[in-house]
Amino acid sequence: MIKLYDFLPCPFGQKIRVILAEKGLSYELVQIDFTEGEQRKPDFLRLNPFGRVPVLIDEDTTVYDSTIIAEYLEDEYPEPPLLPAVGASALRARARIWEDFADTSFTPQVGQLMGEMGKPENDRDPARLQRIHRSIERALDFLNHELQGQEYLAQQFSIADIGFAPRLVVLKDLGLDPGQNRANVEAWLNRMIDRPSIQSLEGLTVQLLAGV
Repeated sequence: MIKLYDFLPCPFGQKIRVILAEKGLSYELVQIDFTEGEQRKPDFLRLNPFGRVPVLIDEDTTVYDSTIIAEYLEDEYPEPPLLPAVGASALRARARIWEDFADTSFTPQVGQLMGEMGKPENDRDPARLQRIHRSIERALDFLNHELQGQEYLAQQFSIADIGFAPRLVVLKDLGLDPGQNRANVEAWLNRMIDRPSIQSLEGLTVQLLAGV
């Protein structure tokens, strides 16, 4: 049985839960409560010395970091594939590049927006909000350009698209419509929301925003 250590609001853990759902893999979820400092407990640090989630245990194998976990799951459970076929090196590289872009240039920025919007309205920094909005919108414009004529970022649904999903589905609730004046992003988002794995993620995101 696969065991996944995760903190439910974490977008990187959400990414792995989408992958597990897409591959039809059952698992035991072990919640690590960051608000209680559980990520600093010795038992968890033995699994990941950096004190971060997600961590996945599969039999005798322990893997941390969402990108490495995604690669492990693709190697160990290749069906259905979430990377382009072996031999399609350029597309496989493209999928990995876009996943990295999501991890470094999109997910953190939306997290900053969540943090700022979570403050009382009078405590929000308008200048900081404007900078965050510009950063996210530049990323969305880039995505819109790259999705021209494409259903997904690497032709087929892959880890590239999954990397964006956790924070993409929350943007409208934060007052930023990702599909506004971006027809390619709008169509892409709608295709993803049609997938059961993303629908469950969207429901979780709404609950998290509501403080449930």
